[in-house]
Amino acid sequence: MKVDQAFEVAASPDAVFAFLDDIPAVAACLPGASLGERSSDGAWGGTVAVSLGPLDLTFEGTATVTTEPASRTGRVSGSGVDKRGGSRGRIEIVYEVGPAGAGSQVAIDADVTLAGPAAQFGRTGLIEEIARRLMADFATCLEARLAGEAGEAAGPIKGGRLLVGSVLSSIASFFRRIFRRG
Repeated sequence: MKVDQAFEVAASPDAVFAFLDDIPAVAACLPGASLGERSSDGAWGGTVAVSLGPLDLTFEGTATVTTEPASRTGRVSGSGVDKRGGSRGRIEIVYEVGPAGAGSQVAIDADVTLAGPAAQFGRTGLIEEIARRLMADFATCLEARLAGEAGEAAGPIKGGRLLVGSVLSSIASFFRRIFRRG
């Protein structure tokens, strides 16, 4: 599934891009992420914890990051396995940092693939809402870090609450349509 997100940061594009090129700093701002060692081939090991509905998942895997400073763009290719539940995930992210007013905008285009039990609960709306919350928390941490404050990542994003909210919203929308017709 495709997920497109963008967020603004009150810092220059060069400062934001430099931050995004610092993988340990990025991992420290990603909710649920824990960075491991860097291998000899340049890939980073680590884990990402997330809840999708009733599933609490911890994906263990690797990610490779490549950047192009001249265009302030980057690519992240990652994959991981939740060893407890057998779910697998793969993500391809392309990002670009550009000017926005007095600050910057970070545009993210991600392609997320889930397999195993996570695929049953990882419907597009839920993944998009998790991505939106993750990016909002990440942007807050990034701004704090760039301002010299001790910004920290929030805990893992809990998809169960998002799922309940999504279901309630769908039910309310259904009844609104019925009452408009009647």
